[in-house]
Amino acid sequence: MSHVEKKNAGWGMAIAALGVVFGDIGTSPLYAFKECFHPMHGIAATPENVYGVLSLIFWSLMLVVVFKYLSFIMRADNRGEGGIMALMALLTSKSKDGSPSRTRPILILLGLFGAALLYGDGAITPAISVLSAIEGLEIATPAFKPMVVPVTLAILIGIFAVQKRGTARIGSIFGPVTLLWFISIAAIGVPWIIRHPEIIQALNPLLGVEFFWRNGLNGFLVLSAVVLCITGAEALYADMGHFGRGPIRLGWYAIVYPALTLNYFGQGAVVLERGAEAVSNPFYALVDGWMLYPLVALATAAAVIASQAMISGAYSLTQQAVQLGYLPRITIQHTSRSTEGQIYVPRVNQLLMIGCLSLVLVFQGSTPLAAAYGIAVTGTMVTTTILFYAVTRQIWGWSLLASLSLLAVFLTVDLAFFSANVLKVAHGGWVPIVVATLMFTIMTTWRRGADLLDEYASAARLPVEYFLADLDAHPLTRVGGTAVVMDARGSGVPRTLLHNIKHNKVLHERILLLTLRTAEMPHVSPEDRLHIHTYREDFVRVVAHYGYMENPNVSEVLDLAREKGVSCDPQQATYFFGRETLIIGEKKGLATWRKYIYDFLFRNAYGAYLHLGVPPNRVIEIGQQVEI
Repeated sequence: MSHVEKKNAGWGMAIAALGVVFGDIGTSPLYAFKECFHPMHGIAATPENVYGVLSLIFWSLMLVVVFKYLSFIMRADNRGEGGIMALMALLTSKSKDGSPSRTRPILILLGLFGAALLYGDGAITPAISVLSAIEGLEIATPAFKPMVVPVTLAILIGIFAVQKRGTARIGSIFGPVTLLWFISIAAIGVPWIIRHPEIIQALNPLLGVEFFWRNGLNGFLVLSAVVLCITGAEALYADMGHFGRGPIRLGWYAIVYPALTLNYFGQGAVVLERGAEAVSNPFYALVDGWMLYPLVALATAAAVIASQAMISGAYSLTQQAVQLGYLPRITIQHTSRSTEGQIYVPRVNQLLMIGCLSLVLVFQGSTPLAAAYGIAVTGTMVTTTILFYAVTRQIWGWSLLASLSLLAVFLTVDLAFFSANVLKVAHGGWVPIVVATLMFTIMTTWRRGADLLDEYASAARLPVEYFLADLDAHPLTRVGGTAVVMDARGSGVPRTLLHNIKHNKVLHERILLLTLRTAEMPHVSPEDRLHIHTYREDFVRVVAHYGYMENPNVSEVLDLAREKGVSCDPQQATYFFGRETLIIGEKKGLATWRKYIYDFLFRNAYGAYLHLGVPPNRVIEIGQQVEI
């Protein structure tokens, strides 16, 4: 590929990334600046305070997005993939010397709580983005005010309703529409900056320091609104695997950061000129007359794209959690044959829709929702910082001084934002905390319950050598064909096979024990996919390895095994699965209330054979009761 072609490919990917990666942070001008002057903060819209707030916004974008995420966090990839689950998987596998990480339990809990906060973010983002866009109608005429909530609800219902059709087609216009959005918000900000060039002095970071000195505690509380300008920073990291570092950085420096700066400074200029008249919604005050309506339409389109990006992110997060064993199997539908990441998760879609609609109905506006938004954003930022510190020590081998120095810088900023938002828990900040606590409880309960079942399964196994010796000593009736026995453990003889022999007194002429394992990496190379152990001609074990971004498929595994000499026809084999019925007893290891949660999740999990693409008409399930 020539240099020109590489350059064009870079720009193409950068523009394609705009809607997915920058959709959330790109719509923040709709609400971030105005929230800084909300009456609850007690900050008057004086010129000195306008300069101070703009300075805080500009340098927050610089410190968090440019310095933290683009310069450092995005270097901590898990074989090209980013995001908090990828970071957790990277850390909990091996340390730099190859030994198991001693901090694994703590890192898992941190990563899971950060992931749980992202679910709260996924519910709040569509609600606040669409509400902020539609609130522009109030500026046109107060008569539209009663229509804001109904129109928002209708748009949100439409967004969630089209998810099952996939986003492959409309996804192609995300980049161009978002590019138009960034060009537009920059264009409407420039004239006001020209009218008030003195607004440029807000680039001075000392004005932000003076703002804190002048306003004391109220100035500190404004950080809970300033942080709204960096919502979506985590998306830069999470979507790194889809677009790469280069296009994301190109998109930020060439398009997004300049556009955001020009728009925020334009909002500051309009407040300097109009004062209280404009401070209630300075974004829409940047335009007058007929221009307001197309701006509302474009803002709504940008909000829809930002919402779509967060919904897709929740799908991807769920898929990763299922593959890594932190959530029960759930229906995951692929909506595109050509694009690997295009998935639809019906249950998550339903829950997010209920959550979004409820938030709109309860809060009735973007301002009350802003308090809820900040907790989710800052909580995730703090978690990512701590996990990144662990990467510098365990994976990269940095010195303690270097790691602690960077940790101190990041945490100073993150905890300042987080602390300011904690004070708003009673004003809506409880929403993401409740959502995160619920999801964290579900994920930890599911994993712990699965580990207990695995311990029970291990205790009931026979060594393969002992089983085969006993089989030779006491031959069974053999029937034709191949029995594929699913074996989650990958060692010994699974209970499913033992129970079949115990009750049916027969055995297939060929036995294939199949284990599917999820590696703590996004993708597994084809040469590392299968490990085959042949005990003897009629008894073979196949272990297939998949990454947490991949979907295991039994037919695919058996085709690959046949290519390596294992005799098995996927369409003619009989598949044996275990089906446990849980009995809640007095066994230790899990609190009673968590046992009931696990039992509910277990009973409602998607069937394993459906999840793995096994022909349902060739499945035999062996039932057994297990006490937990």
